[in-house]
Amino acid sequence: MSPSGPTDGDGYDWLYEDESGRHRPRPAAAGSDVPPPNLPPPGSKGSRPKRSKDPREPKQRKPRGRWRLLWLVLVLWLAFLLIVPIVAWSKITKVDATPEGERPEDKATTWLIVGTDKRPKDRSRGRTDTILMLTYGGDGPSVLTSIPRDSQVNIPGHGRTKVNAAYAFGGAPLLVETMEGATGVRIDGYAEIGFVGLRDVVDALGGIEICPDQNIKDKDARLNIKKGCQEVDGKTALAYSRSRKAFGTGDIARGQHQREVIGAIGKAALSPSTVLNPFTYSRVATTVAESLAVGDDVSMFSFARFGWKLARAVGGDGRSCTVPIADLSVQWDRERALKYFGHLKNGTTDQLGDLCTEDGMRD
Repeated sequence: MSPSGPTDGDGYDWLYEDESGRHRPRPAAAGSDVPPPNLPPPGSKGSRPKRSKDPREPKQRKPRGRWRLLWLVLVLWLAFLLIVPIVAWSKITKVDATPEGERPEDKATTWLIVGTDKRPKDRSRGRTDTILMLTYGGDGPSVLTSIPRDSQVNIPGHGRTKVNAAYAFGGAPLLVETMEGATGVRIDGYAEIGFVGLRDVVDALGGIEICPDQNIKDKDARLNIKKGCQEVDGKTALAYSRSRKAFGTGDIARGQHQREVIGAIGKAALSPSTVLNPFTYSRVATTVAESLAVGDDVSMFSFARFGWKLARAVGGDGRSCTVPIADLSVQWDRERALKYFGHLKNGTTDQLGDLCTEDGMRD
């Protein structure tokens, strides 16, 4: 058939029939440039054939999906960090540590921290070989104070004797009452740990670092170590915190070592190797909870704040002291001790000056 219509821009006309009766394009006559109906103009976007996608080409992932995954991991991790302490808190032993009668009022917060020599299966209360006071709040830095166990104080109902006997006579309430009477400082929180508990906590952390400045050989404490910084396990850390006969300053040196061990425990507990390892973090939280006893009026929030302040006090942001003493028989220097505890009571620890010394003696 002859052409029956205009041509498109590619040189084809349309509306003709082939032998089978179908319409097919054929070369158009020269000079024909009109496109067939229902087709886009030549050169337009729609006239270009679409490029089929090669199934072998890798799919590009949207970066938004990766960020969502990271956020999910972060949220789960934060939830884990919060849930573990909450579960551990339910395992902490609560004890009555509140004495009866009138008590002093303070502008700061003070915790009493004690370590007992009570052994497993021992029916007696034991005695408090470690007595520390942590004071924070007010205008000055946190202060950790060692109270030598042989300090002579008045124990209500038992006369004047060594302070570590108060716990044996009447447990935590009598010890708190004794310390408040001797210092004039109100005890707002109470925390207690036994020998086995301290050992277990150090082992749960994978050990701690101590830095003795001399070789120590103490048969009674079962301690034999060289001077210099070193990693020790729970058994050695416990012996180090109890040793006194290897030193000329006796109980004073023991108090210094106890503060060093507490500081090392706090440093290890807050280290990335503990916090970022879910197994270590969970194990440490559980072990601490099972090893501690706290006053029955202590909340989880106040205990968390106490732990944070304790770590700072022995980590360089606070002060570490021994109660002012007159001589190595650990008789308190009454005048200096009154001033010292007055600053703790009033929250003016920034004014302690040389009242705060490592061994309690005058500089």
